[in-house]
Amino acid sequence: MDEELRSLMDRVRGEARDGADAGTDAGADGSAAYERLFATEDLDELALVLTEAERPLWARETAAFRLGCAGDRRAFETLVLLLNHRDPERCVTAAYALARLGDPRTARAAAALATNPLRTAYALHPVRLLTELRAPETVPALITTLRGLLAPGNPHWRVALACVEGLGKLRDARARPVLEAALGHPRLTAAASAALSRLA
Repeated sequence: MDEELRSLMDRVRGEARDGADAGTDAGADGSAAYERLFATEDLDELALVLTEAERPLWARETAAFRLGCAGDRRAFETLVLLLNHRDPERCVTAAYALARLGDPRTARAAAALATNPLRTAYALHPVRLLTELRAPETVPALITTLRGLLAPGNPHWRVALACVEGLGKLRDARARPVLEAALGHPRLTAAASAALSRLA
């Protein structure tokens, strides 16, 4: 079994059980719904979960993850919403599925999330996804995001570090000015130096 799928199963099992106790799974037993969502191979059944009323978040996440990993683009909108969720574990799951979805809209959506200054606190996983995708939008988005995080006292240094590391992996010379600027930030110095050494 895929490690990310196993991790998702372990994480949402408790949510499914608690939802059943609270009666929030549209009258169905949460444990039975949980088993069904992970057992079915019917993509139409999974897609229906994304649009049915009163489905709990864990069920929508599970359906979107399985559809995304199967390359079914009906999962796209749900996965993008989860990529920007306040719960980091849901962001990880969404990024994993989006990377395997093969939808040409993914990089554009991830770039929009990463560069939105109002959502910087949740930009870590969009930045990492962009790096993995290596799309035309990736380098400009990482440069823009990093540039906005280099102000003194900015609290989102982990997002900045992800940008620096991503730009180092991509080895694009357009990143040189912003990476040189990052050298002056103690938490970024080592990564920026390493990234600069890799530039073409």
